[in-house]
Amino acid sequence: MLKLPEKVRVVEVGPRDGLQSFHRWVDTDTKVAMIDRLSAAGFTVIEATSFARPSVVPHLKDAELVLGRIQRRPGTAYRALVPNAKGAERAVASGLVDELLGLITVSETYLAHNQNMTLDRAIAEGIRAFEIASARGVGFTMALGMSMWCPYEGRVPEANALAVLARFWDAGLRRFYFAGSVGMEDPRHVHNLFRMAIERHPGIELGYHVHNVPGFGVANVLAALDAGASFLEGSICGVGGGIAMPTNMGMVGNLPTEDIVHLLNSCGISTGLDTAQVLGCAREIGRMLDMEPLSHLSRCGTREELLERTRGQAFRHPG
Repeated sequence: MLKLPEKVRVVEVGPRDGLQSFHRWVDTDTKVAMIDRLSAAGFTVIEATSFARPSVVPHLKDAELVLGRIQRRPGTAYRALVPNAKGAERAVASGLVDELLGLITVSETYLAHNQNMTLDRAIAEGIRAFEIASARGVGFTMALGMSMWCPYEGRVPEANALAVLARFWDAGLRRFYFAGSVGMEDPRHVHNLFRMAIERHPGIELGYHVHNVPGFGVANVLAALDAGASFLEGSICGVGGGIAMPTNMGMVGNLPTEDIVHLLNSCGISTGLDTAQVLGCAREIGRMLDMEPLSHLSRCGTREELLERTRGQAFRHPG
């Protein structure tokens, strides 16, 4: 029997992880409107932008402008990705960020191909970014990407991800997430990794950033929750999820946030979010971005909507 938690926090990453790999530039006004709509829907953590070099992530070159113009909702933390210590310094200097997200890839092959950096150096950069945030009283989460499956290496052993996490833990970090950066991990692997991490590090706050290319996303979510994950990360409308890949498969499918919220609420897990409101938010943001939401919920609607559509209809036997 699944052991599901009573409460799960749902983190929204669409404005950053979604838009950084979007097929076109999204103007600052639209980014601000998107974040404000997510705030109105009640998300308590919104990943708003990135402080990566504009030449590397040009779609998010307006980080300070966006953060300076959003309507801040009390109780919502506005988070930004910082790929290294320099990015962390820029982010805290802005005075506009509630939380920083550090990022490292567990796969050393991927790290070498795409960041030209050794694992030791990447860990040192992550720890320094954490120290910069802590000195200014800014929250910090460390993302461990390519923590389960890598397009160069294949399956990433649990021991590799746990060893990287342990080095950050020893440096004082306490909040992490494992990222299924390609989405090819399976539920057994997900469960084992989360269970082992939580057993080794009592008090850890551990989340799961979900991708869904082969359709394993929901099964992997349940496996992570059963093992003790306390928060989940999705992208409204399923927007984005593209990463640097050795093939042309650059779009690797974030699991739509509205599907995550629908699943959790249907299971009786408290999210603090209303499914219908989040669905309405997805539909509005889809119109802002001129795209159809990629979620099951946007196509089928909520249980209540389905009942409303069928209420009063006479049943007809086939034939």
